[in-house]
Amino acid sequence: MKRLSIVASLLFLGVTLFGTNAFASQKIKVAGIYTQPIQQKWDACLHKALQKAADEGKIEYVYSEKVSNTDYIRVLREYSEKGVNLIVGEAFGISRDVRKVAKDYPKVAYLMGDTFGPADPNLSVFDNYIHEPCYLMGMIAGKMTRTNKIGMVGGYPIGEVNRLFHAFMAGAKSINPAVEFKVSFIGAWYDPPKAKEFAYAQVESGVDILYAERGGVVDAAREKGILAFGNVNDMNKEENGTDIVVASALWNMDSAINEAIALVKQGKFTAIDYKEWTMMGKGGASLSSFYEFEDKIPADIKIKVIEAQEAIKNGSLVIKINDEEPKSTF
Repeated sequence: MKRLSIVASLLFLGVTLFGTNAFASQKIKVAGIYTQPIQQKWDACLHKALQKAADEGKIEYVYSEKVSNTDYIRVLREYSEKGVNLIVGEAFGISRDVRKVAKDYPKVAYLMGDTFGPADPNLSVFDNYIHEPCYLMGMIAGKMTRTNKIGMVGGYPIGEVNRLFHAFMAGAKSINPAVEFKVSFIGAWYDPPKAKEFAYAQVESGVDILYAERGGVVDAAREKGILAFGNVNDMNKEENGTDIVVASALWNMDSAINEAIALVKQGKFTAIDYKEWTMMGKGGASLSSFYEFEDKIPADIKIKVIEAQEAIKNGSLVIKINDEEPKSTF
């Protein structure tokens, strides 16, 4: 009886104390909390990674979508109270309040999109660092433009968007110093009709290539008969971009999510920045296939892109991260 009591006590400690390997051989409970519908590509990237982990039997997964910032903390606390082991979501705009929740639930692991860094002991952060493949796309765009005018349509001028635009512009300039840019922000994360209208206006100004940071831009490119480059998801295949989208800068949260899950299961989850897991070196970012454009992209630029890609991965080429708001140059 005494031995059974000791075993029971150990099991109880293993299940309840954060910092053990209690979950090493079992599923953990994970919740996703999204401010946008899961069709919106930023949140879709998180959702797909978590759903994949669930399909592989690693986790039990539940989620809430379209949660406004004013309601976010309530939902965050509800999941924290329900015995969820890991919560993945967004702290943009409500970072201070999210940190308060994390302190109140030290046994819960939090992996949140945030620009203010991790908070001990249990709040890790991530952001969108796909600027490296954006640079590679810019190289191609700089070569393929005929008017030397490229349009860029984004959501808001915040760091995670600004760095992508700057990298794209730098890549284009590295190949074609004469290229100019028209930069627009629609003031929304998910408003395809509005993004489409902004893209129309850019085409009227003379751009012959569009960088589609937001949904709706590819539709405008198709209707205007010009080329586009995609963002976050594979817009050639997922947003009807055949013969329109040359390539997309892909964001893959699988490596970051799997790392967090493994650490929670091992009882080793700590407050860190998952930045490197969202970059090319660890598979968090990549350049898509060229599909039907494989033979349409000039051979010389394809060679330069391959060389630059390898240089990025081995660290000999570092793409600058510039979070300042980009401006139009014409």
